[in-house]
Amino acid sequence: MLVVEDHLMVAQGLLALLDGEDGIATVGHATTIAAAHDAVSELHPDVVLMDFRLPDGDGVTAARRIRDHYEDIQVVLLTGAGDDSVLAAAVDAGCAGFVTKDGRVDEVVRAIRAAAAGEMAIPTDRLGALLSTLSRRRQPPNGLSARELEVLRLLATGASTTEIVEQLVLSPHTVRNHVRNILTKLGAHSKLEAVAIAAREGIVTLNDPGQR
Repeated sequence: MLVVEDHLMVAQGLLALLDGEDGIATVGHATTIAAAHDAVSELHPDVVLMDFRLPDGDGVTAARRIRDHYEDIQVVLLTGAGDDSVLAAAVDAGCAGFVTKDGRVDEVVRAIRAAAAGEMAIPTDRLGALLSTLSRRRQPPNGLSARELEVLRLLATGASTTEIVEQLVLSPHTVRNHVRNILTKLGAHSKLEAVAIAAREGIVTLNDPGQR
């Protein structure tokens, strides 16, 4: 995992905390967008924890640049404000999710683990508000299969791949294929954006009786 944060004390604290977590290994630290791009190119981390405010631009711009070049690298935005418009822009840029700077350490760790596993890295209590902001998006093409629609409706509840596997009695490989097809058909860059597009178009609703 790569940490992109220009405040040295914050970065050192994050690196120390994350290195102490089982299954998480930090590979470096960058302080600017330019340095982050070089580090990603050299180190190819699974996850980048990206501060929103950087000396040479913002983390959303940096995330978009990374995702344009490396689709397999997940980016989690680290933000001080948690403003829904900023978070919506992050989702449009292909971020897996976000954590706020005033959040608990376990929230940061949980978000990183979720992103690394290809899941949405977002607190469930923020999902509804964020999707409301994200819902003003482009018209998706038709063509979702019945099974893809089932998967999409579960994604809209915040369900993980494991939970979808258990509820639909499918293999993880099959669920991942369905998710990939959903993203392609909706023209989305992430699960969050796919759910937002679907919610706007009425393909899914966030208060269906069958949803959690």
